[in-house]
Amino acid sequence: MPFFLLDLSMMTSMWPAVCLAMMLCFGSAVATPATSDEDGVRSTVSKYLNARNEKAPDRVRSLFTADVDQLVSTGEWRHGVDELVRGMMASSNKEQAKSSIAITDVRLIHPDVAIADGRYQTTSLDGTVRDMWTTFVLKRTSDGWRIAAIRNMKPSPSEQRK
Repeated sequence: MPFFLLDLSMMTSMWPAVCLAMMLCFGSAVATPATSDEDGVRSTVSKYLNARNEKAPDRVRSLFTADVDQLVSTGEWRHGVDELVRGMMASSNKEQAKSSIAITDVRLIHPDVAIADGRYQTTSLDGTVRDMWTTFVLKRTSDGWRIAAIRNMKPSPSEQRK
């Protein structure tokens, strides 16, 4: 029976099935790139953390954009790959190689730019644990996701209890 000859009750009863079919067909196509991008961002942050904990400067260097910068919790602002790698290796030498980052949120603010927020914890050589927040800005390049900026923050004592 042609569509224009269907009575209103039949069209109304078919509507949920049509919506479900559209969601199944188009919903996964929309969700897949975001999930893939989020996985890529998380993977890059994980590679960064592993390279830092293993004190592997060349691997750390390979994960950055050329114009990368980092604001660390002490207030030091590092600019450029060389300065970041030098500062990170110096920091890593003061730690037990047990730093951890738990990414809590990844947002794509542009198809080629992502922000990743997370909890950041370091353990110094004397066993002192520092709980912080970190934010990464990542850019998609021809080599995959690369870190363009890092912001590390030490919450005030009242905020650490939350």
